[in-house]
Amino acid sequence: MSGLLIRDAEVAGRRCSVRVRGGVVAELGTGLVRAPGEEEIDAAGGALLPGLTDHHLHLFALAATVSSVRCGPPDVRDRPALRAALHRAAPDRHGWVRGVGYDERVTGPLDATGLDALRADVPVRVQHRSGALWMLNSLAGERAGLAHGNHPGIERDDAGRPTGRLWRADGWLRDRLPGAPAPSLAAVGRRLARYGITAVTDATPSLTPAAVGRLTEEARSGRLPQRLLLLGAPLGTPSTARPAPGPWKIVLADSELPDFTELTEEIGAAHRRGRPVAVHTVTAVSLALLLAALERTGMLAGDRVEHAAVVPAEAVPVVRRLGLRVVTQPGFLADRGDGFLDGSPPHEHADLYRCASFLRAGVPLALSSDAPYGPLDPWAVISAAITRRVPGGRTANPAERVTATQALAAYLSPPRSPGSGPPRLVPGVPADLVLLAVPPAEALSDPSADLVRLTLIGGRIRYLRS
Repeated sequence: MSGLLIRDAEVAGRRCSVRVRGGVVAELGTGLVRAPGEEEIDAAGGALLPGLTDHHLHLFALAATVSSVRCGPPDVRDRPALRAALHRAAPDRHGWVRGVGYDERVTGPLDATGLDALRADVPVRVQHRSGALWMLNSLAGERAGLAHGNHPGIERDDAGRPTGRLWRADGWLRDRLPGAPAPSLAAVGRRLARYGITAVTDATPSLTPAAVGRLTEEARSGRLPQRLLLLGAPLGTPSTARPAPGPWKIVLADSELPDFTELTEEIGAAHRRGRPVAVHTVTAVSLALLLAALERTGMLAGDRVEHAAVVPAEAVPVVRRLGLRVVTQPGFLADRGDGFLDGSPPHEHADLYRCASFLRAGVPLALSSDAPYGPLDPWAVISAAITRRVPGGRTANPAERVTATQALAAYLSPPRSPGSGPPRLVPGVPADLVLLAVPPAEALSDPSADLVRLTLIGGRIRYLRS
């Protein structure tokens, strides 16, 4: 294919045709005709948009869910269903069973004893839906050497014995599991393209050189066709590297918050390397710690807050004054918002996953999935930002609802400047585009992934609805 002519699309409010050639948008106009050797697609008035960016997900964890057993809603809702699911699961080639998405609503907190009662004949490890906790049965704990482990995330009982619960110990646990190649990202790449996503930011913290190498190979091979930014790329990674390093990821885990000096030193070290920071905060306490630290260290353009799950009203103007960007996930409300509302004090309900407050204050706001821990479908996340409806039918603080246009714009900002607004489609820009089957107004009235008709990345067709 020497090029592509997308005929009669709606672009920024006007009907026109768009020529793609050499990986970029070459021409826009009303009188364009198909050139020899050029492919042509009749948009029939459908919206042609810049490609969507998922500003926060975890690629290898997302790929690994394919070979994992689901251990939480909607697939599993009670103890008998969890037992059945774990027994149906085929162990991997090393004899392990890997579960994901566990929710305490299924059968309460799980530890080694609880997992043994569900399945004890093979080593089993189950990840909590938040991604922050692994739960191992006794056989898995023995194989991983929990009794002699020294990671601070290893939970122990009053006698000093491991309970089988590991908090934010992914790297430690990975080093003690049977060796396995990283999963291919080909299926993930196809799924992202199906949704119209042309760029992603992997938010996995502290990536090892080996992990960066695997991600690089997936991107260079085309198995992951999306443009890729890495928050966890080691400090010192050249800005010209591909995949590109993004802001330095810092996790403020409420199970073990760093002290103030430690946090300011880490932020300062990143800033001195020319790297902004992207800081995970899901509680008011961790957000207050971050804001105080940034007051001390000063800001670097591009510093951002990840999640911002609980933000007191008084913190919003501080976020604005400091010049922070916010990358949040209202999709969690649609996915499991009942648990948030029922499990938090009423005075915090107005603070959950704020969106409109940030926009009113002039804070750059981007939406994302946090997949596999949140729903990957960006159109579902956009709908959640518009309605803020939780599964049981309640609305989580309707004052934080945003318009459909605002929600879509929060997915269209470029990877390096989340929340900055959609790029303009003009000649010379990379042809990272998504064509919808209907005009913009109709698409925004009922956002759905089913409306995605075509996805281009660098001018190459990565998804075309048959």
